[in-house]
Amino acid sequence: MRMFLGLSACLLVALAGALAFSPRSAPSLRPTDVPVERMRIDGIKASAAGLVLAGELGQIRFSIDQGVSWHPASVSPQRQALITRLVFADAHQGLALGHEGWILRSTDGGRSWHEAAFTDSDGQPLMDAARLPSGDWLAVGAFGRVLRSTDAGQHWAEQSIGAPGDWHLNAIAASPDRHQWLIVGEAGSLLRSTDGGVHWQVIEPFYNGSLYGAVGLGGDVWVAYGMRGKVFRSSDAGLHWSPVRLSRSESLYAGTLGPDGTLLLAGQGGLVLSSRDAGQSFQVLRDGGQENLTDLQVDSSGALLLASDAGLRRLPLPPRPQAASGAPTSSQEIR
Repeated sequence: MRMFLGLSACLLVALAGALAFSPRSAPSLRPTDVPVERMRIDGIKASAAGLVLAGELGQIRFSIDQGVSWHPASVSPQRQALITRLVFADAHQGLALGHEGWILRSTDGGRSWHEAAFTDSDGQPLMDAARLPSGDWLAVGAFGRVLRSTDAGQHWAEQSIGAPGDWHLNAIAASPDRHQWLIVGEAGSLLRSTDGGVHWQVIEPFYNGSLYGAVGLGGDVWVAYGMRGKVFRSSDAGLHWSPVRLSRSESLYAGTLGPDGTLLLAGQGGLVLSSRDAGQSFQVLRDGGQENLTDLQVDSSGALLLASDAGLRRLPLPPRPQAASGAPTSSQEIR
């Protein structure tokens, strides 16, 4: 009996040792899932897939029900680098740009994304991109980096457009007719093109702070915005600029035109401004909060979707007032 117990104990020890040292595959980790209500979002756009947003940890989501629910897009490979900007050339073709020179492209409205460029070491962030009238894509980013793609965003090469120094280039924007183009950036950097992005002219700096974006309003009228609530206006296709006087000092990070032509700007502290006179004066639509607003998108219901570093926000837009001739349209006008 003792011999039997001893053999049984030895057998159990042997089996335990074999189990302890046998090869085992670790369970795969689930992708990090940050709720849209709390994630950092750097871009939101409308596409054939509905609404698409992107930002923190390389996450891209799409919604087919105007933001009621969100689904993870397929991202291959998933680098988990911060995405800084979403851009769509049309309802189907888009780019997501990010840190480490990461470029993802989509041809199905943002449901799936495939890598076109990534730099493992010393990769500067890319900040914006646009498809030019020629069909080429142009991307801009940190330290004056400019990339061009001639094959629908599949391959990219360094491009020189005469940008001054190595200042960060923050945004590229087109006029509504896509003939005039601006690139804006750090230290008041601004380049203009009046031939669809074929040639670029450096404009003498008129501001010593960063410009974060620009919006073409039609004709030769442009508005540029940036650090410390600075807004500038040009009526000669970006050649000369004048400051728009505002009583606010919050930095402005995003701008767009609403369906009715209203100019909308947003930025630090949850601030949203609107202008219905082509950028000559602005009204406060939203004020207060800790979040920084990074992008704007008007949904099909007419509400303004606000991307921020603290999640997605929604702001009902007021109807355009039918004011009598000469009557003020807002008690919050600032100029």
